[in-house]
Amino acid sequence: MKRFGTTMGDQNVYVRNNLEMRPLTKGGILEEEPKETAIPLGAATVQRLSPRSLSPRSLSPRPEEDFMKTVGKFLMCFIGLQTSYLTWGYMQELIMTTEFIPTERTPDGKFPSAAFCVFSNRFLAIIVAVVAVKLRHGSLHAGAPLVAFSPCALSNTLSSWCQYASLKFVSFPVQTVFKSSKIIPVMLMGRLLKGTSYPCKQYIEAALITLGVAVFSVSSKESNRDSETGLTGLLFLLGYITFDSFTSQWQDKVYNKYGKANIDPYQMMLGVNSSAICFTIAGLVVSGDVPVVYEFLSKNPDAFMYNIVTAITSASGQLCIFFTIKEFGPIVFTIIMTTRQMLSICISALIFGHTIGPTSRIGAGLVFGVLFFQVYRKYQARKK
Repeated sequence: MKRFGTTMGDQNVYVRNNLEMRPLTKGGILEEEPKETAIPLGAATVQRLSPRSLSPRSLSPRPEEDFMKTVGKFLMCFIGLQTSYLTWGYMQELIMTTEFIPTERTPDGKFPSAAFCVFSNRFLAIIVAVVAVKLRHGSLHAGAPLVAFSPCALSNTLSSWCQYASLKFVSFPVQTVFKSSKIIPVMLMGRLLKGTSYPCKQYIEAALITLGVAVFSVSSKESNRDSETGLTGLLFLLGYITFDSFTSQWQDKVYNKYGKANIDPYQMMLGVNSSAICFTIAGLVVSGDVPVVYEFLSKNPDAFMYNIVTAITSASGQLCIFFTIKEFGPIVFTIIMTTRQMLSICISALIFGHTIGPTSRIGAGLVFGVLFFQVYRKYQARKK
């Protein structure tokens, strides 16, 4: 059988027995035009679909399905963060302000050790981090030497200790609003540790937040607390925002040094909490709080349960933070957490009887107004 070949344009055409065969490519591979054919199957007929009908677009979910999934994820993040941190804040104030059954070493009945509260949070956080890192990476490698996490672990321990201790001297609403002013030490730490420069508008926003915090704190001062007590609470709050701002900047420095591809948030959680619990245990032993706490919890099992709930909500809150930032980004996360701060102030005022007067509301309004404006500004910047 003879075969004749000819060229037409860029396409080879072969003629055999007066039949034209068209190749799929220039190399002469034959192409069979896909068709939808019917295959008889009993009394029914099954359609054989062409490959073109099975395109990724035809298999992708419908837009309304994508929208509902997104809404479901957002509600899960919102409810998870609000439930975890509203409960966590409420339990913090409950632990540090409740008058429990007095003991020999604690005659006033107040919970004797803020360090133990920090320890309980770190203990459960390590368990959660171990499980998460093991499932994600198959090993318990933190991605960097443990010593690299030690500076921010120490500052994280001290900031948490100051946070608990301050509640003995200031109200929870004052503490919550005061936390918002940590933008100033964060900027200072960023400039000190990494040489970061910030635009003038960020300094203006920081100054307005500080003004709002000052107005709220001064106008919310309770008459039954003397000036010395208020000063002690202020020092604890200053310690909290200073140590906390160092923590975040040092964590960012670790990410930059060892690479974000080598350290994910769960490994950071494992590394920081593994170092932090060592500092916390050392603090409990050196301060002599271990026998005091043991005696107190033996007579007040409710206080022990409060610490367990606080530890659970702290760990669940951290997981919700990671998931929310991954799915929706930091802007949505900031909006949710700012809303949480406002709700926690309202809940604390209702349950614990804190008075928030008109001047305090103006100060709080200024703080949260600037925070929401920052979120809006970042959102507009990302759209460009």
